[in-house]
Amino acid sequence: MEQSGATPLLQGAVQDAASDVVSALRGGDHVRVSGTGAVDGHGGSLALAAVRVLGADLLLPHVLFHTPPAPETLTAFQETVEAFPPRTDAAPTVKWSHWAMSCTLRRLDTPLKDAPVEPDADWLDEASWQVLTHQLAVLAPLALPGADCAVARVTRHRPVDVARGFVRAVRRRDWQQAAGAGRWLTLLDGVPDTLGLEAGLDFVELMGGSDPRVALQVQAARVMRAAGALV
Repeated sequence: MEQSGATPLLQGAVQDAASDVVSALRGGDHVRVSGTGAVDGHGGSLALAAVRVLGADLLLPHVLFHTPPAPETLTAFQETVEAFPPRTDAAPTVKWSHWAMSCTLRRLDTPLKDAPVEPDADWLDEASWQVLTHQLAVLAPLALPGADCAVARVTRHRPVDVARGFVRAVRRRDWQQAAGAGRWLTLLDGVPDTLGLEAGLDFVELMGGSDPRVALQVQAARVMRAAGALV
């Protein structure tokens, strides 16, 4: 009965959560999760469904600023990770998203009883630069200072390909993909100076700024760059 309205409701919850993250990235405040009404297809609350979509980025400000999250937000995050492990036949990006969330809990000293092992990134090794950029945008929550996982290692060897993907996404007006690629580029050595990444991110924010998920990636890139993320 509620199915027809579930998608708009979930989209709104994700947008609200992303806006909270952006606000916290700009001001260092806590990220908060609200909303418990509608349920998603697996029976979880709307809030938990939104956490699943936003993934590890929900707690990004607390990872970058080394601040403790609000207890209710951490609880919602942990419950989501524990309640919705990926199936064995899940897509690689789903497995990596779940792994990233479990890593976030470890970073915040809240380990899981059954933490997942790091998935492989074999499918990225021979991916075209277009496919690589698309996948990296989906996996933008993995783009963190000092990250050392299989996806990050693949990315470090292909800065020019990611830069090409960033330009292509801008030309196609795919602001979410451009913002996610830009976040990765902030962490990479060997990015062509001619790319003009900082100005490019400003443009992406201007054009896609009505979408808080775009603003989240751009602001994350700025915070990491300002903090000297390449450590």
